[in-house]
Amino acid sequence: MSRWLFFLIVGLLLPLQSIAKTVVVGSKAFNEGYLLGEIIAQKLAHDGFDVERKLGLGKTIITYEALKQGEIDVYVEYTGTLAQAILKLENTPSLKVLQQRAKKEGLKVLPRLGFNNTYALVISEQIAKQNNISSISDLVNHPDLSLGISHEFLKRKDGWQPLAAAYDLPYQPVGIEHSLAYQAIANEQIAITDAYTTDGDIARYQLRILKDDKQFFPRYDAVPLIRNDADPALINSLQALANRIDEAKMQQLNSQVVNDDQSFAEVAEQFLIDEALIKSKSSESQDLNSPWQLLPRYIVEHLQLTILALICSCLVGIPLSIAVYRQPKASRMLVYCTGLLQTIPSIALLALMIPLLGIGWIPAVVALFLYSLLPIVRNTLTALLTLDPVMQQVAVGMGLTPREQLRHVYIPLAVPMIFSGIRTAAIINIGTATLAAFIGAGGLGEPIVMGLSLNDTTLVLFGAVPAALLAIFTEWLFEGVERRFIPAHLRNTLS
Repeated sequence: MSRWLFFLIVGLLLPLQSIAKTVVVGSKAFNEGYLLGEIIAQKLAHDGFDVERKLGLGKTIITYEALKQGEIDVYVEYTGTLAQAILKLENTPSLKVLQQRAKKEGLKVLPRLGFNNTYALVISEQIAKQNNISSISDLVNHPDLSLGISHEFLKRKDGWQPLAAAYDLPYQPVGIEHSLAYQAIANEQIAITDAYTTDGDIARYQLRILKDDKQFFPRYDAVPLIRNDADPALINSLQALANRIDEAKMQQLNSQVVNDDQSFAEVAEQFLIDEALIKSKSSESQDLNSPWQLLPRYIVEHLQLTILALICSCLVGIPLSIAVYRQPKASRMLVYCTGLLQTIPSIALLALMIPLLGIGWIPAVVALFLYSLLPIVRNTLTALLTLDPVMQQVAVGMGLTPREQLRHVYIPLAVPMIFSGIRTAAIINIGTATLAAFIGAGGLGEPIVMGLSLNDTTLVLFGAVPAALLAIFTEWLFEGVERRFIPAHLRNTLS
C-alpha cells in the first residue's frame, strides 16, 4: 500500500514540474496586465527565449513577491504603485530615483513603455450631465451618490482615504472587485468607482473620467520590472518596447479585447507586427480566449492539486488523530488548531505562503492540505471516541491489547465516519482549488480569474461549471465506493 501511494504521488508531481529553465512572464489579474504580459511574452519568444506565462497572479503583493522569490522573471508594474505600495515612499520620484531605490531591493526598473495609466474616478455620462459633475471637487455637492471602490484602492497610500481627505469627500464607499464595478455602474447599483485611465471599459460603458483638479494622483507610468541578476539579453529584448505605447494606443488595445472580442494573444501579436517588433505571425502565441481547447488542461491541473492535497491530509490527519485520541487535551488541541486554519481566508493564506514557498502548485497544495485537515481529523476523533461501549468491553474481554483493540475493533468500526470526513475534505478541496489560479497554480480557477478581469460571464462559467460538476462527480464516486466496500449496517451509522 505504501509503495502504491509513493508511485501515485510521484505521478501527480511529475506533470507539475518544469523540465527546462525558462523565462517566466507574470502579470496582475486585470485586463491590461494580461495584455502587457502577452506582449512581453511574444516579444521574448520571437527573440529566441523559452517563455512560460504566469499571467493573472492577483494583486500587487502576489506579483511582486513572486518576482523577488524568483518565481517569475518579469512583469509590468506602474511607477506610482512601485513608489508607494512597494518601496513605501511618501511620493512618486523621478524614474531615475526609482531605479536607484529599486536596485537596493534587488530589482531593476526598465525604461517606460510610454503611457501613464493613473487612477481616476469615473461616473456614468448620464449622471454626470444630470448633476453637472465634471471634476472630483464637484462630488462634494452630491453626497447622495453611491460609491463602489476596488479593494486594493481602498487601502493604498495613494488610494481612497487620502483622496477623500484631500477633496473632503462625504462618502462611505463599499468594496468591489475592479472588473465588476463597471457592470455595477451599468446596472445602476453604484454611481461612481475608481478606474485606470487606459481601461477599455470606460468607452464601453460610456463613462466620464472626472478631472483631478487638485492633481492628487501621481503618474503611473508602465515599466517592466525585473531582478538585478536578469540576463542582459532579456534586458535588451525588453528595451525595444520602450516608448512604444502611448495612452491612446493602450486604451485602443484594451478596447480591442473588451469590446471587439479579440483575444489577448491576437491583440498583442498584431501590435508587435504593426510596430515592426516581430516579423510575422508567431506559432508560439497562445490564444487565451479559447477555453474549449484549454479545458482539459484546466481539469487535469485541478485534479492534480486536489488529489495530492487530499492524499497528504489523509496521511497526516488520520495517523495523528489515532495517536492522540486517548488524550483528551491533545485531541481538543488538535481539533482547535485544524479548525483555526479554516478561519483564515484562503486567498490570504495563499498570499502569506508566497515568501516561504513562492508561487505555483506547491503553496496551493499546502493550502489545500491545511484546509482539508479539519473534516478528516474531526471525523476520525469523533469516530474513535464515540464507539459503542459494549464493543469496547467485548474487545477488553477478549484479552486484546490496546494496539490489537485499535487494529481489529476500533478502526474497522470507525472507517465509515473517517471515510465521510475524507469525502467532505475532497469537496472542500475542489471548490477552494479555484483560488489557486491567483498564485499561478493553474486549474479551473484560471478561466474564472480571466473572466472576472474581462467581465465575461461565459468565461467565468467555463471554470465554475466544470468545478461544480467535478464536485458532484466526486460525491457520486465516494458514494459508490462506500456502497461497494462498507457494509450496509455500518453505512447506516453515518451522520
